[in-house]
Amino acid sequence: MRLALLLSCLAVPLHAGDVSYRFLWEGSGGYSMRGAMAFDEGMLEARAVFEGDLSCFVIEGYENGTPIGRWALGMLTEETSWQVTFLPRREEFVVYAPETPAPQAWNMNGIGDDCGPGGFGFNIGNQAQDLCLDGEWVWESQIDPARPFPVVRDDEVAFPADACRGDLMMSELHVQRVD
Repeated sequence: MRLALLLSCLAVPLHAGDVSYRFLWEGSGGYSMRGAMAFDEGMLEARAVFEGDLSCFVIEGYENGTPIGRWALGMLTEETSWQVTFLPRREEFVVYAPETPAPQAWNMNGIGDDCGPGGFGFNIGNQAQDLCLDGEWVWESQIDPARPFPVVRDDEVAFPADACRGDLMMSELHVQRVD
């Protein structure tokens, strides 16, 4: 409910042809995370959807129902740990297995120390599924790394403005003329 309210405050419409999904992750110690993502519907038949395929992405963390942090695609920098592996035909994120030792890194590396001051992140690696808060690993949030992480298709998700990639501004390109 809170995610829907927050997402509707600064909502942006999806690009034509995008599909969207919402998800809920429940960790240990009262920690949880809600989020949503969108990508081109042409990817629905792909074997996997990766971070570069996403047009929108946002996560919000909670401790015992109280908001503790968020991260959105618009916060992505060159230093951000950012890896997404989603199976559209199975409607689930890839979790740990010997062939996929670290399938998810959403503003959080495997050590859990790079979500930044005041930051929030999530990861699935070979040790656990867990959160990062304020640049520190939240070990109390850990759950089994192989626990399934399903999602629900919901094309009515309204994303906050900072969750979606902007359109390329072609007018900003400088082209040198050759005469």
